[in-house]
Amino acid sequence: MAATHGAKSDGSFIRISSTFRDTIEKGGKFEPEKDRYHLYVAFSCPWAHRTLITRKLKGLEDVISVSVVTPRMDSDGWPFANVDPFPGADVDTLNHANHIKDLYFKSEPSFEGSSCSLGQEVRKIVNNESSEIIRILNTAFNDFISPEKAAIDLYPKQLRAEIDNLNEWVYNGINNGVYKAGFATTQGAYEKAVTLVFDSLDRLEPLLAGKDFLIGGHLTEADVRLYVTIVRFDIAYFGQFKCNVRSIRAGYPNIHRWLRKLYWTNSAFESTTNFDHIKTGYYSIAASNPTRIVPIGPIPNIEPL
Repeated sequence: MAATHGAKSDGSFIRISSTFRDTIEKGGKFEPEKDRYHLYVAFSCPWAHRTLITRKLKGLEDVISVSVVTPRMDSDGWPFANVDPFPGADVDTLNHANHIKDLYFKSEPSFEGSSCSLGQEVRKIVNNESSEIIRILNTAFNDFISPEKAAIDLYPKQLRAEIDNLNEWVYNGINNGVYKAGFATTQGAYEKAVTLVFDSLDRLEPLLAGKDFLIGGHLTEADVRLYVTIVRFDIAYFGQFKCNVRSIRAGYPNIHRWLRKLYWTNSAFESTTNFDHIKTGYYSIAASNPTRIVPIGPIPNIEPL
């Protein structure tokens, strides 16, 4: 499997940009249609998780189908259940791939890079950048869903500048920040990265004081993008990525309440969060956990409201 990241000479993590960046829109190269597109995802992957939450929020389950890979990467990358029959994983009945990488090379033989989340028209990858996929799902298929679901707008025009600003520093310091800490290859790079993670969490904590949502008093893509990292924090990043200055449950009461409120009161978050896949996926990273032993804790995976 081609690499999704590299490292600078100082040991800092570098994420490779997504390769497939087409969109789905009326009058465009790819028209919105029911049953034309398919999502390939890993429950363990936070970027893929964004797309699953958005698909559920928008009521697109009967419009866009999904296949789930196993959380245990092998030498060829993310396998399907015919290669590794992990509970909750699927066989690829659409393209009959053994691994996600097979889909990329089928679509683009010279492909370099990989992702665990992508939108696909049959035999042609449309997009593998989750931040763009969730915006496609937010609006492109509104003609195929109920008026109630079509009215849900996770990126409303009047809030876009505020959402974009928050997304930028949350991505750098938290979403991607945990990876910069976890995949650092020198002590200096790790300490720089993990300091930024907790500086960013400290910045975020007061923003959620007395609030159920980050921006505008209602659910937006900013909540979706943050949730997928925070729900993995205590069970994966705290241990496997050495982001262990403070846990969310013990150190950030406002973020912790916001997390639990989304999980326990909105099925789009709870039903798409598979803790077995998440923990197995992260603790199967052989470079940082050669034994691939998956820890039992923390217990519970998420605390009650």
